[in-house]
Amino acid sequence: MVSFSQAKDMFRLQREAKKVKKELRNVHVEAEASGVKVVVNAEMEVISIEIAESVAVASVPSLMKDALNRALKKAQVVSAEKMQGIMGEMGMPTGG
Repeated sequence: MVSFSQAKDMFRLQREAKKVKKELRNVHVEAEASGVKVVVNAEMEVISIEIAESVAVASVPSLMKDALNRALKKAQVVSAEKMQGIMGEMGMPTGG
């Protein structure tokens, strides 16, 4: 059975997690691959994609995939770092 104190702590941690999740929307991460620039937020949403005029149309898909994958990996790292404190308080492993 969950005590009142434990329930209160869980509610507080849930509020903190929601707050951090909101903050992650405002954290923008970018990556570039030979003229293709991708910006994503730490919630893994694409914010913008810029393709320089000098980029050959045939190379756009592979360059976009490369830039997008690198930006998303960076965003995952940022997101994990932000959530690490809350996960630790919840008694979950933080990998650190």
